[in-house]
Amino acid sequence: MVDVTILALPGAFASGVAAALDIMATAARLAPSCGCGPIRWNVVSSHPMVTLSNGVKIEATALAQSDQTSDHSIWFVAGLETDSVESAAARMSEPDAVTAAEAIHLHGARGGTVACACSAVLLLERAGLLRGRRATTTWWLGEYLQRLQPDCVVDVEQTVIVDGNIVTAGAAFAHLDLMLHLLRTHFPPALAKAVAKAMILDGRQLEAPRPAVRASAGRLDLVSKVAASFEAALPDPPTITQLAAELGMSGRTLSRRIKRETGGNVSAILQSVRLHRARQLLQDRGLSIEQVAAELGYADATSLRRMMRKLAHATPGQFRPRLA
Repeated sequence: MVDVTILALPGAFASGVAAALDIMATAARLAPSCGCGPIRWNVVSSHPMVTLSNGVKIEATALAQSDQTSDHSIWFVAGLETDSVESAAARMSEPDAVTAAEAIHLHGARGGTVACACSAVLLLERAGLLRGRRATTTWWLGEYLQRLQPDCVVDVEQTVIVDGNIVTAGAAFAHLDLMLHLLRTHFPPALAKAVAKAMILDGRQLEAPRPAVRASAGRLDLVSKVAASFEAALPDPPTITQLAAELGMSGRTLSRRIKRETGGNVSAILQSVRLHRARQLLQDRGLSIEQVAAELGYADATSLRRMMRKLAHATPGQFRPRLA
């Protein structure tokens, strides 16, 4: 089962695609030392061989051939190199972009996470997934995106904005911030910290001069702390009141900050932690579904199955490793 799908259309920023590939490769390498299960990803595009912005070619799975009905991965969509609003608008009308937008719509409408950076945020608009949401993009596309979708709050001062299952990031180098966010919020905290340390991403963020970047890093730290507390306490996760006291704030303040920064609630973070712990435990065929449920703090396997159907659109059995 794939964890992350990297969508790279022809002309996608080579730096953005490379950032995603390098971070995923580092995560896969460090996963065993962090007690994580195998990390898997793939690259999809409009053609089996895609040419990126700098002329580099990489292999990809043709988007039309990918099986979306069983796809429970996080989608990371690299920005496309364009130099004007006019060229960006024209690029969104090309057949491969239209096909990509349709695929993004299907994935997002099923509850799948879609993370887009830079000009790729326009694909979200074409996919009809920005109405009533907050989003960011590269600064020079902000006004254009706002005109396209008046019901979206476009804030180009922010590096990363999370609104439910839709995540957006700013200009080209924000691909790094976007990938780091996905690691921190969708994988065990220990893995995200190890990757950030290995690639010196945290240091780059903390030294960035823009206040929005520093604020974004601080917000992500809060999410990481909440997730780490839940992960360490399973199978007996703390209540919101206990968690807030541990973090030095009231329960109401914690709930408000998590809502503002993630678009969800504290319970959603707990469910995400449980999902990834379940994925890890299910790699061990010696554990029954009932035992896995108990390790997560569930009273029975039915609760585990319900959670996995809701969040991963899959059953526990689908996360079991295939027998050779």
